[in-house]
Amino acid sequence: MISANKKERIAYEVIKTLKSRFESFPEDSKNNRNAPFHEAFLNAFSNKLEGNIKDAPYLISLSSWLHGLNTTLGQSFFENIAHILSGGIKKEFTKKKRSSLCITTIQQSEIASIITSLKSQSRKPNLVGENKLIFQLDKSTIVEAMDFTADNYIETDTIIEAIELKSVKPNSGEMRGEKQKILIAKAALKKKYPSKDIKFYIGFPFDPTSSTLAGTDKNRFMSSIIEFNKFFSSDEVLIGDELWDQLSGDEKTMQQILDIINKIATKDFIDNFNFLKNPENQKSNPKKYDKLIKEWNLSSKLLT
Repeated sequence: MISANKKERIAYEVIKTLKSRFESFPEDSKNNRNAPFHEAFLNAFSNKLEGNIKDAPYLISLSSWLHGLNTTLGQSFFENIAHILSGGIKKEFTKKKRSSLCITTIQQSEIASIITSLKSQSRKPNLVGENKLIFQLDKSTIVEAMDFTADNYIETDTIIEAIELKSVKPNSGEMRGEKQKILIAKAALKKKYPSKDIKFYIGFPFDPTSSTLAGTDKNRFMSSIIEFNKFFSSDEVLIGDELWDQLSGDEKTMQQILDIINKIATKDFIDNFNFLKNPENQKSNPKKYDKLIKEWNLSSKLLT
């Protein structure tokens, strides 16, 4: 089980995300005055929208809000949860941060050869074989490696584990660039830390092809993304529960996260939030107060 401390920290991330999105939720379509083309095109679907959404401008506003939620989840929420579960951090190896790394010209050549062979399909993805080629500790000329960032980075005395968190619907043609970046990152990290075991995964927070919320069918998911199987082997990919379990060291972690969210994200969220924010309610209605604190996995007696 996820520890009580980590559950509370996850709960605060859920509350923070809900509060920010609640404040921007479209109550009506009055503020949607700048989408004339969208409204014009939606006229063709009026018979399909009827009975579900009658107000096309409101649908546009709601779509914009959902896009904002997707952005929030992808750019901060999933990363923050990963850091809480694993103790990892986001780490940049870039020129701007003056933290860029180096690789050798032989490593650079091997990476270029791997990418070319994978693209032409004269080679199949093979994590062990590729690592053997790019982890060579040679004495050829040193060059600066391409900038890269690890969304979740963990370093111990013996291991470096990095994860690149991605949207479950990456852009077409994106997989080649991701593979090249990860190969360069692994080669550079091995050059910097030759005695450490280097692992770099590409991770997806859930499997949209699964018939269950926390389920995963890795082969089907990978096959659903253009050129994914061409560049990545399954053992360098973490999806859904596999990703969250890797981060937590626990089992059924994704369902535990969903349980935390579902306890908080109810239709009464904003009322419950305001109730817990008022310290007077702890005295005037301690039964309800303590019940919500427990349900929301908050060990402290006051919502900050």
